[in-house]
Amino acid sequence: MRVLGIDCGTERTGFAVVESTPRGHRLIAGGVIVTSPKLALADRLCSIAMGLRQAIAEFNPRQAAIEEVFHAVNVKSTLKLAHVRGVAMLTVTEAGLPLGEYSPLEVKMSVVGYGRAEKSQVQLMVRSLLQLKTPEELAVAAKEDAADAMAVAICHANQLTSQIKMGVA
Repeated sequence: MRVLGIDCGTERTGFAVVESTPRGHRLIAGGVIVTSPKLALADRLCSIAMGLRQAIAEFNPRQAAIEEVFHAVNVKSTLKLAHVRGVAMLTVTEAGLPLGEYSPLEVKMSVVGYGRAEKSQVQLMVRSLLQLKTPEELAVAAKEDAADAMAVAICHANQLTSQIKMGVA
């Protein structure tokens, strides 16, 4: 199964396409859609949508997953993040992809086995689970937003695999 993982942000939206089989996970592509804080929010959202559409068209995922909104102290930041999530959800739905949503705790539990794991622990496990070795792969995984998107994709693949085994999906 090929999963698009998305880590939303107004300045940096991470994405990753992960191929999952019973033998493990493999990174197909990953990166970060960067927008300028000098642009109007609407223009930034448009850039994010275009970047996600391009990733979907180029890498042909069959599923998608996104992190749920966490409750930040800054309400304005939370609202902007919600806008990005809305654009990501719309883009995925327009492409006809089933969408999974996971809390940061669920993602960390699925990838690291500990819901309060630090970002560095998540990055380390992502590199290990995806068996990243080439300098290009390691450079992509070194970007926090891309690594978080990889973790979201792995979490979704793990959840689907569990559901299939239980006969729920």
